[in-house]
Amino acid sequence: MRGSETARVGKRGTLVIPGMLRRQFGLSEGVLVIAEARPDGILIRPAIAIATETYTPERKAAFLLENAVNADDYAGAKATVRSMGLDPERIPHGRPPAARKRPKARKPRRR
Repeated sequence: MRGSETARVGKRGTLVIPGMLRRQFGLSEGVLVIAEARPDGILIRPAIAIATETYTPERKAAFLLENAVNADDYAGAKATVRSMGLDPERIPHGRPPAARKRPKARKPRRR
């Protein structure tokens, strides 16, 4: 399955891959390729780009809220979440220590 074709390098290093080879390897405009240096020349091969994870808006909101470091940062994260069209109170998340509601201290009883 080895094929050899001649190509010309243009301005700015543009390389036009012959049509037969583009079709054989499924290369169309915008497809990513890897150019790899080899002892005998340059190997150009199709690249595979895989999305590792896609986050829902709710998960993005949880990231914002959970990564707040203080009360001011948390307030800003809540505003950002609201601007995303979500209610921060309905997003399961941990609050930074400074933003947690603390119960009022009781006065010690006198005896």
